[in-house]
Amino acid sequence: MSRRMSPEAKTVTALVGVVVTMGALAWAAVPFYDWFCRVTGYGGTTQVSQAGSDTVLDEVIRVRFDANVDPNLDWTFRPMQSSMELKIGENGLAFYEAINNSDVPITGTASYNVAPEVAGYYFSKIECFCFTEQVLQPGERIEMPVSFFVDPELVGDRDASWVRDITLSYTFHRTEPKQAALDAAPADNVN
Repeated sequence: MSRRMSPEAKTVTALVGVVVTMGALAWAAVPFYDWFCRVTGYGGTTQVSQAGSDTVLDEVIRVRFDANVDPNLDWTFRPMQSSMELKIGENGLAFYEAINNSDVPITGTASYNVAPEVAGYYFSKIECFCFTEQVLQPGERIEMPVSFFVDPELVGDRDASWVRDITLSYTFHRTEPKQAALDAAPADNVN
């Protein structure tokens, strides 16, 4: 004998299904968005390359360098060159400088973007300090390299072919050192 669900039970079941579905979508949104930005260059997200370009065009592009520091990070952070002109496809090497102005060790991590956003898909970094913890001792100064090129396919893209000026911008944020976070985590007791 089968029992029919009451209208109230159907409503509760539907609402639970909606909540579970929304939770699953929210959980998947961040990794999916990250993947989407890396693949498409959306939001100025750059590409990562293992090697430099093997094609260099006879067209010049200017790359400007920008640096920002989160207000709660007592660092001086700046590009060591304001801009650089290179041929599209040519490998470039730029440097940024960071100085810890405090009297305590500080850990920072850089986030980045490229403007105009459409150029992100064609801006490839070979080596970069972004998303890597940088621990600076009191008064310590470091130089951090960025090795990159602008993919020659830029000139064939009808939406991006006009780009001849790109700004690479980094912002350093204060972060907790990974080892300190691991040390502070409760240990699992196995008996």
